[in-house]
Amino acid sequence: MIEKKNARVSRGLIYLFLVIWAVIVLFPFYWMVLTSVKNTASYNNEKTPEFITMEPTGENYVKAFTEVSLGRYFANTLIFTVATTGLMMLVIVPAAFAFSRLEFKGKNLLFALFLSLMMIPTELVIITNYVTIVNWGFQKGDLTYLGLILPSVTSVFYIYLLKENFEAIPDELYNAAKVDGTSDLKYLLKVMVPISQPTIVTIAILKVIECWNSYVWPRLITKESKYFLVSNGIQAIRESGFGRQDIPAMMAAVVVVSIPLIVLFLVFRDKIMAGVSRGGTKG
Repeated sequence: MIEKKNARVSRGLIYLFLVIWAVIVLFPFYWMVLTSVKNTASYNNEKTPEFITMEPTGENYVKAFTEVSLGRYFANTLIFTVATTGLMMLVIVPAAFAFSRLEFKGKNLLFALFLSLMMIPTELVIITNYVTIVNWGFQKGDLTYLGLILPSVTSVFYIYLLKENFEAIPDELYNAAKVDGTSDLKYLLKVMVPISQPTIVTIAILKVIECWNSYVWPRLITKESKYFLVSNGIQAIRESGFGRQDIPAMMAAVVVVSIPLIVLFLVFRDKIMAGVSRGGTKG
């Protein structure tokens, strides 16, 4: 009886801790949304912060799209995200397949050298990429899109993660496919990709989030505001008079930028969890 009572108390304390932690984590999002629906004049006249508003307004969201180029930033980010994620998947899936299934001389040494690239500081890679992109002229006009996309079309970590997942697929399937005369490409597309779908979807989602939140590289490459992504676009808005004088409209822009990632996670949360758990399991 005492053990059951102690178990209930422990469970209650755990739930209490989780609730408190959830409030701490979610409060900034609540404050962001709350501020975005406040009237600008009312917000500026607040003597103390108000944790609820009785007169919410949507005019700040209208301002976010009409008074600044938020729509343009969205379009640029969408192009960058879709193109980068698509090209990266075309690179890492065959690479992971080659390292996990194909046999060629020096494979282990090559993969070890490949993994060693993860030890190179990001700052050094950015400098090298910047010099290369500038020398190629991919910093001017519409070529800016190429300058944004090309340095991000591969990832050593994602290749490693997918390779481990591919190696968990029994060798018997590959041997049977080769006996039937199936090509490596067909086996990859018909067998390995469907089996590893949770991990592939997880990698794609993580890359989308990475692209959407990318700031340093777009800040270096984009010189014209019409090529800004949402990350450096929001920073430009904040640094301008609009962002400093109209905080509710600024918060509305931030909410709009955050919504796609929140929706993406809510829609694919099960696949993300399955992909992460599968990536850590072998055999």
